[in-house]
Amino acid sequence: MLWHVSRVTILKTNKRGGDILYWDKPGRTNTILTIEAALNRAKALGLKHIVVASCSGRSAELFLKYAGDFEIICVTHQVGYSRPGEDEMKPETRNKLIEGGIKLLTTTHLMAGIDRACRNKFGGIYPSEIVASALRMLGQGLKVSVEVGCMALDGGLLPHGTDIVTMGGTGQGLDTAVVLLPAHSQNFFDTRVKEVICKPREF
Repeated sequence: MLWHVSRVTILKTNKRGGDILYWDKPGRTNTILTIEAALNRAKALGLKHIVVASCSGRSAELFLKYAGDFEIICVTHQVGYSRPGEDEMKPETRNKLIEGGIKLLTTTHLMAGIDRACRNKFGGIYPSEIVASALRMLGQGLKVSVEVGCMALDGGLLPHGTDIVTMGGTGQGLDTAVVLLPAHSQNFFDTRVKEVICKPREF
């Protein structure tokens, strides 16, 4: 059953799943509601690990008060993503998150890396970028959610074989949350998006 509540459409479920929330527009205006929906679903399922994509750290800072209840992992842009040698997260923000109990992962993006270097130098499109483009059919935030979940597993910050809640966004902030069973990058296609908690309907 579908109905509109201001800028959100709710798909009501009546089995094991929860409500699926569809934002009318993508972007950071959905950040607070995305976090609330993700936390509620994690609690309902008894999940302890939450992965959040955050480049500047602003979205991750919103999880500081939950770091005692969940294991929070923040996955950032790699160093040099915007400019050579530059880390988009300020040192003071990084220290604040670490001191607050949030784990940080800053590394090469799962769906970029050498494939993107080949595209930039030689043109064309390569396997990881095809996967990324296919996931973007469900929204940029969903692609990011899958990517950072697998990156956190590869980085040793998650236990293997465990369902997690992971979040991403479109540009800045958060607008997508999913329940994910991530797989290591060499077994990427074993990854399972088990539930969509929320995402933009238009993107």
